[in-house]
Amino acid sequence: MFVTPALSFDSIATSLGDRFQMDVPLARYTTAQIGGPADGLLIVHSADDLARMTAFLWEKGIPFFVFGAGSNILVSDAGVRGVVVLNRAKKVFFDEEGNPPVVRAESGARISVIARKAAQRGLAGLEWAAGIPGTLGGAVVGNAGAHGGDIAGNFVVAEILHLPIKMKENWSGEADLPTREKYSKEKMAFAYRSSTIKRSRSNIPETVILTTTLSLERSTPQIVNARIKDFSSQRRSAQPPGASMGSIFKNPPGDYAGRLIEAAGLKGLVVGDAEVSALHANFIINRGNATALDIYHLIYEIKKTVLIKTGIELELEIELVGEW
Repeated sequence: MFVTPALSFDSIATSLGDRFQMDVPLARYTTAQIGGPADGLLIVHSADDLARMTAFLWEKGIPFFVFGAGSNILVSDAGVRGVVVLNRAKKVFFDEEGNPPVVRAESGARISVIARKAAQRGLAGLEWAAGIPGTLGGAVVGNAGAHGGDIAGNFVVAEILHLPIKMKENWSGEADLPTREKYSKEKMAFAYRSSTIKRSRSNIPETVILTTTLSLERSTPQIVNARIKDFSSQRRSAQPPGASMGSIFKNPPGDYAGRLIEAAGLKGLVVGDAEVSALHANFIINRGNATALDIYHLIYEIKKTVLIKTGIELELEIELVGEW
């Protein structure tokens, strides 16, 4: 279905030159500071560049994974086969005169930065996102949320680059070029910490988010910043500092994953240099030298113990990336 990466990287290096790096450790690009090497790493700095490089990789038939801020993912110790596209496309545009006002941003922009830029303009609606470490693209794919808000509540439209069926069936490049499409809220089919894009993930993504437009509300900088300060205080008191992936499991209906894990007596459980946080049991902390396998074993133990004691099967919120 796709060209073996080892046979294709020479042509990529020839085409892209110094911007393409090979055998790059990924730990420095993840919030957990964990992860083996990617076969190749490519950094993009604009939505147009992301579109060009995505089309290039589709044409070559090479597996790839788009990295944002590296949160909510656990990269295996064996690393990632194929190319990691590091998304640094981060332009942000506000339309304050619209009704409602909106913000349109490239998918590599930090959602927290967008929220704080909105606050400076007295635009409300994204206060919940000010403490989230991920990028807008990742937030849209995973329908990120906090403090009663989520992406679905602000979402207007996303500009998507979509893999044409003809190119999917013929990796020689002799096919229709990728097209840019507008995805409505209905087409995104958001669910709790999920979207149609997340549910259709594969080793060669068929959709890549270029930009997203979010709706806002008029307020004042004082009011919006006060809410951000309050949410930030709550976050600091409830969530542990240090290297982590964020919440490991989704909250099951009518309950909280952290409560279930704590009730199962798993707070403080350690495997290697990974620890179930003593502050919030739905976080696993890298104490300095944890491996992805350490965390994977903790995840397995948590799922098994909670299932035995409560009959509830916890579902991962983070994504496992790479060879497992």
